[in-house]
Amino acid sequence: MSEFNLIAKYFTRSAANADLSVGDDAALMRITVGHQLAVSVDMSVAGTHFYADAAPFDIGWKSMAVNISDMAAMGATPKWATLAIALPEVNEYWLSEFSRGLFACADTFNVDLIGGDTTRGPLNICVQIMGEVPTAKALLRSGAQVEDDIWVSGHLGSAALGLMYLQHTIQLPDNVATACLSALHHPMPRVTLGLALRAVANSCIDVSDGLVADLGHLLKASKLGANIALDKIACHEFLHEQLEKPAIQQCILAGGDDYELVFTAAES
Repeated sequence: MSEFNLIAKYFTRSAANADLSVGDDAALMRITVGHQLAVSVDMSVAGTHFYADAAPFDIGWKSMAVNISDMAAMGATPKWATLAIALPEVNEYWLSEFSRGLFACADTFNVDLIGGDTTRGPLNICVQIMGEVPTAKALLRSGAQVEDDIWVSGHLGSAALGLMYLQHTIQLPDNVATACLSALHHPMPRVTLGLALRAVANSCIDVSDGLVADLGHLLKASKLGANIALDKIACHEFLHEQLEKPAIQQCILAGGDDYELVFTAAES
């Protein structure tokens, strides 16, 4: 199947938020008056960011979700995405399931796929996300203030625990394994929270590389330091019950793949 047929079959749909989308040399969009365009891009490489034999639906969902999470961290409304993908071979089942997962996530957050490219090579997925935020209202890493409280949305550590389970380095009860694998494969970007935080947060970042690493980026940008109270961090009950174990602490503080928001706000 040719590149053009692949794009037409699996990645072409009508785009409600674009004047022109897939099918021309470039897409055309209108930016809402009084808003800025927020743009981010993430690359996912098989063997580095995901297992090549992972379920293609899960790969598709997560490829879109991790980018939408960047919009959430900026307090932006995600609207458009492009996809560039390298494939070692044309596997129609894989493409069908990958596109189903990609669009399932995109549809959840009203994101239009407006363009892309395909080529032959080792499995490599690159999604660019674009959104809108009112001018001068974006959440930044650099706005934290002395004496701010640090907040984290949702639970940390579950995705890392799910990865350990897949790697057979830990045994989990079935219900815990199900919850942790869902956190790993199907992160849910905190878009609604990000929009609300524009009114209260001084700084924000999403947790992709782990709390310590990403909070560190925020603190470096804000030229501040911080204290972390491990026992105050929300996490799955299974993790909380074993908080004294170094491996569990590592999951919570440095595991990554959480895609929750870490933000600072005036002391409550």
